[in-house]
Order: sequence, then C-alpha cells, then structure tokens
Amino acid sequence: MIGWSGRRKALIILLFLGPTLAGILLFNVFPILLSSYTSLTNRNKFHPNPDCNLVVTSVLDPVCWPMFRANATKGLAEPYRTQTPLLKNYSDVVGQLFTRQALIAFLLIFICFIPLIVAGYLERYYDRQMTRRVSSTTLWATALILAVALIYALNVREAYATLSNTGDFFIVVFRTVVFVVLRVALSFGLGLTLAIILNSPALPGRTFFRLILFVPWATSSLAILMSLVWQFFFREQGVINQVLAFFGIHGMAWLNNATSAFAVVVLADTWFSYPFFMIVILGALQSVPADVYEAAEMDGARWWTQLTQITLPLIRPAILPATVLTSITAFQMFGTAYAITQGGPVQSAGKPGATDFVIVYAFKQIFNSQNYGRATAFAVILFLFLFAATLYALRLTRITKGAYE
Repeated sequence: MIGWSGRRKALIILLFLGPTLAGILLFNVFPILLSSYTSLTNRNKFHPNPDCNLVVTSVLDPVCWPMFRANATKGLAEPYRTQTPLLKNYSDVVGQLFTRQALIAFLLIFICFIPLIVAGYLERYYDRQMTRRVSSTTLWATALILAVALIYALNVREAYATLSNTGDFFIVVFRTVVFVVLRVALSFGLGLTLAIILNSPALPGRTFFRLILFVPWATSSLAILMSLVWQFFFREQGVINQVLAFFGIHGMAWLNNATSAFAVVVLADTWFSYPFFMIVILGALQSVPADVYEAAEMDGARWWTQLTQITLPLIRPAILPATVLTSITAFQMFGTAYAITQGGPVQSAGKPGATDFVIVYAFKQIFNSQNYGRATAFAVILFLFLFAATLYALRLTRITKGAYE
C-alpha cells in the first residue's frame, strides 16, 4: 500500500508537470540544441538544406524528420554540413577581438572603470557600518571624476577605435550595452520622479494621472506600430521639423544622423518602459512608513538627504529586480529600433548601422543575408553572455534567495 501510494503520488506529480516539461523541451531546450548545431555548419543561402545522412542533422533538423523529409530534396544547392574548421563561424563573428592590440585596448578601458568598481565596493561596505565617513554623493562624484580623468589620460578613444576595427561583434554589442545603460537609467530616473509625484497626498486627481502615465506600457504590445508614430515625428518632413520651422528653425534629418538616430531610439524605448519602473517604485514607496520621514524632518534632514538615505535604501529590494528585468528586455529590444531606423543609418559599406543592436543585427543576418550559420553563432555567444549576466544578477540581487531557505 505504501509503495503504491508513492508511485501514485509520483504519477500525479508527473501529470501536472508533464505539459510544462514538454513545453520546456520543445520551446527552450530543442531550439538551443538546434541553434548550437547550426552555428557549427556552413548553412546559408547557398547551402539551405541539410544533409540528412548525418546522424546529428537527421535528429535535430526538422526538415530531416520523416513527416517533413520531402522538403529536404528541394532545390539544387548542395546540402549544408559542419564547418572545417568546426568553429569557423565563431571566429568570423568575433573577428580580431582577441588579438594582442585588442586585449590591450580592453585592459585600458577596464582600468577606467576601476574607480567606479571601488566606489561600489565602498558603498556596500558603508551600508554595513553604523556611520558613514563619506556621503554617497561625494563617493560617486569622486569616482566619476577619476574615471573621466583616466579616459583622457589613457586615450580611450584610440582604444575604442582599435576595438571597432576588430569586426562587427564588438561594435554591435558595445552599442547595445550603451543603449541598455542609457535606456535603463532614463527609465529609472523618469519612473522614480513620477512615482514620487504620484505618491504625494497633496496631488489632486492621482488616479487619473496614474492611468494616463501607464498608457505607454499598455501600448508596448504594439511597439512596432507605435514606433512608426515616433518615426513620423522625426522624419525630415515630420512633426518635429514642422514645429521647428514654425519658429524659423531649420530642422535636421534626425534619422539620417548616427547620433540623433540613436538618441531617437533611446527616447522612444524609454517612453515605452518608464511606466514599469513607475508602478514598481510607486508600490514600494507606499510601503515606506510615514513616521520615518517625520523623524528625519525633525532631525533637520532635507529632501535630497531623505531621498538618498531613506527612500532609495528602503525601496532597493523592489528596484534591483526591476532593473535586472528591464536590462534583459532592453538587451533583447528589436521592434522599436527596426520600426524607426531598420538598424540604420549605415555610415560605411559592410559596417553595422548606428542602431544595429544585437537582435536587429541577428535578424538581418538571417532574413537579409541568409547567413544562418554565422547568425546562430552570434546568437549562441549572446546566449552565454546573457546567461552569465543573469546568474550574476540573481546573486547580486538575491531574488531567489527565499526559494532555498
């Protein structure tokens, strides 16, 4: 009876978990395996079909499965096979990124971040102490000044030029990281500002303003359609330039300039994402006891001191997971950039456009160039990078800590 009861429980658990496990295998594990294998092959527009005589291909590629195998014989192109050497696609993707000059350039750039890393360590150290010798503002301002001084002293511009000449991979990933930093910082700043305003009891019509300010997040499911509206705003004959012309100012071709096009995409995606931060921070602010601020006011603490010493530390458990989630989604952003600029403007032939972020670049490699092997190699590298970054973020924020206690 005990053994049967145990098997019955296991069967019931398996029945409940079965659909989830099947979905994970079908929509997560299998695409990862297929992409990893494709990244090792010469699959492109000249080799579109698989060689179904290979054991690995016959198992992983759906075209070789019995119900689809007839499609494998279509076309006159030679079937794709594994590359020789095996990691050729990966070496083509990273280019000259691991040469001696490139590694030295990486080292110079890393040195510029050391003051910020030290400031972050000292910030955590001070959080564990009863008293502070240096305020957070002074600490980070000093670190920022030192970082800027190192940028000029080490000639980081030349180091960046060296890395830019190594190939497309560095340019695309670097621009994406810059986009993520700017987008997350602006979304957080705007969301925090609006959340503080909406949390004020003296604000009339707070419910109405919360509803209106949440609209961009609600329309994010139509990001491509709404991004076309932003494109219309910043066209050479668009709304922005027409308004400027009304005041006698000649507007520029916003989407044909690399810097302005990049800024337009950042601005548009910030508009989509700030309500998420606003709602998260607003909920966190409402959990902060009012008597804490009353005690701070009695001690003579001003608004900025209350914000940096009370508000931000108390809402940090809500901010950190939201920041991690927003950073990951920003890194995978596609619709806004592609709808507004299609990855452009392109500054020189054979080079990625100013808004060719990682997903846009991978999309164009597959659907425009049909270079499947190189595109999947690029995707595998990004997957490993995001996986490592996510693990670090989980450890930093301790989001899953309660699940193991």
